[in-house]
Amino acid sequence: MSLLANVVVGIVALIHVYILVLEMFLWDKPVGLRAFGQTQAAATASKVLAANQGLYNGFLAAGLLWGLSLGAQGTAVKVFFLGCVLVAGLYGAATASRKILFVQALPAAVGLGLLFLS
Repeated sequence: MSLLANVVVGIVALIHVYILVLEMFLWDKPVGLRAFGQTQAAATASKVLAANQGLYNGFLAAGLLWGLSLGAQGTAVKVFFLGCVLVAGLYGAATASRKILFVQALPAAVGLGLLFLS
């Protein structure tokens, strides 16, 4: 169960690295416009804010990778950062897009569940 938990934590970290790339570098490019349902004008106007948001997603990924690098001693770190991802995902789903519930919150919840079972 511990290996499966760590695989899910790694997947959540990779999701957040991908979100970082989308928000920091591709926000106003075609792939970013499609991913976030933005118009070019809206994306151009909010590019700086999106880059800031992307940086925070990078911090979440870094924390999860840090927890993984600590092995068994990193459980508390993984729980903390998965909890942060879960809260961010729930807030995002309630305020921005329901899709965030499935892309961000659900994988974090699965990871937390698996950590608690291992």
